[in-house]
This record gives sequence, C-alpha cells and structure tokens, in this order.
Amino acid sequence: MVNNLTKRFGAIRAVDNLSFTVEPGTVTGFLGPNGAGKTTTLRMLLGLVAPTHGSATIGGHRYADLPRPVEVVGAALEASGFHKRRTGLAHLRVLCAAAGLPARRADQALELVGMGPAAGRRVGGYSLGMRQRLALAQALLGDPGVLILDEPANGLDPAGISWLRELLRSLAAAGKTVLVSSHLLSEVEQTVDDVVIIAAGRSVRQGRVAELKAEAHSGVRVRTPHADRLVRALPGVPVRAAGEPGLLMIERVAAADIGRVALAAGVELHELTPVQSDLQDLFLALTNHTAGIR
Repeated sequence: MVNNLTKRFGAIRAVDNLSFTVEPGTVTGFLGPNGAGKTTTLRMLLGLVAPTHGSATIGGHRYADLPRPVEVVGAALEASGFHKRRTGLAHLRVLCAAAGLPARRADQALELVGMGPAAGRRVGGYSLGMRQRLALAQALLGDPGVLILDEPANGLDPAGISWLRELLRSLAAAGKTVLVSSHLLSEVEQTVDDVVIIAAGRSVRQGRVAELKAEAHSGVRVRTPHADRLVRALPGVPVRAAGEPGLLMIERVAAADIGRVALAAGVELHELTPVQSDLQDLFLALTNHTAGIR
C-alpha cells in the first residue's frame, strides 16, 4: 500500500522513506506523536498530496485511477467541511447524488453510526462527537472495502469510544481493511490487530500488537542511599538509573529476591515497588527520541 513514500515541504521532510501494507480483515493502527507525518501520509494515499518519491496505492491502484473510488475506499480525515445549515441527512444525500449512489444509503449510513435520531438536525448544532460520527457515515456511504480514518476518536466520550471500537472490529470481521491513525496507543490498543508506528516521518516499529505486548516488561523500582553496593550485589542483573539519585529500575528479579539480597549485603532500602510497564510506556520510548515538528 505504501512503498518508499517520501514527502518534502521545502527543507522539511514530513514523510521519510515509509513503507507498510495493511491487510484485509484487520484493523491497523497508524500511530505516532502529533506532527509525526501521519496525516500527510493519509493525504498521499487519497491523492490529496503528491509524494516527492515513492508510491501510495489502494488495492494496487492510485486513488486517482479508481473508477468509482467511493465504493472502494472511504475516508474521514477531519470532522469539518459540512454546510452548517444543512441537516446531516441532507448532507449525505447530496454526496449520494454526486457519487451515483441511491439516496437510501444516506439513511443506512446514519443508522450505522448511531446518528438516526439526529438525521434531521442541522449540522451547525452538532457536537464534535456528532460531527465525527457524521464524517464516519460519509466514509461508509459507498460500502467500501477500505476505510482510512484520521483520529476518529477525537471528541468522542468514553461510551462513544467504546462504540467506535465495536464498529471497527465488526467492519474488520466482515473482511474490510481498516487503517486508523492516532497519537495515543492506549486509545486504540484494544481495537487494532497490527501497528505501524512512526516518528519524525520515519517508521520506528511495525508488527502485531501481541508483539508489542511481549516487549512491555516488568521490573522493580528500588530507592536506596547505597545504589552502588546494591548493583554490585546483583551481578549480571539488568539495572538502570531511574532519573534521580538513589533510584534504580531492576529487571528480571522479583522484589522479594531483591529484598533478600539487600538484607544479606547490608544495603538499606527506602522503596521496593514492583512496576509493570504498559504499551503506552513502550510507545513513548519508541517515539520520544525521534519526535519532531512536521
């Protein structure tokens, strides 16, 4: 889908030699900090921005070459661009007419995203979460096989995020290809199957969510005025400084065993706390050192 994709804006390299593939029947998280190049990549996929180098295709074809793109790919890049005085239903029916779709698809799409009761209300009175749902309904009008969604959870409350998770999982279960961007791994980790993580326009990790979970490790936070003595008493054990004097993070040894070693070595301990890192910790570790403004 994306092959050696690069985009420069003057001296700024917004996307840098990026390659990845999104498989049918899966939800793929396209993740990175704000400014990492996610939206630029999605805009190149949709033919809205021309790449400097490389290619971005959908089903092997550039978006511009698709004869009926609305029936192949649906996209929601931002919840804006709606006529404020039109109702949600009227907005979608105009799009149906332009795309040669039956008007009933507007009603069906609104029902699918839970907006049926608000179909007759003017968009100017919609909340951000309602506009997000309308944008998603717009993406689903042609019943496309591919969905490209940029930060679709923005503006949704916890119930709305749970609803979105269920919808995306059901679409993938029906065989659709779903690519969803986010700057928060914690927001999508229960939804996605695969991840593509970028920072400063470059790929820093790709793979299954299960692989990332295997990397999230446990450790023990130890605070002691005799850090050097404790380290010497634990030869071969991974120990790293934890940001302040006397504070260590020790891996692969249980807290009880560290306590016994410290007692035998006469090392005074002020803290001994088991810590389990999560996927968000790993995400931050992968992206923080390369994050930049794009």
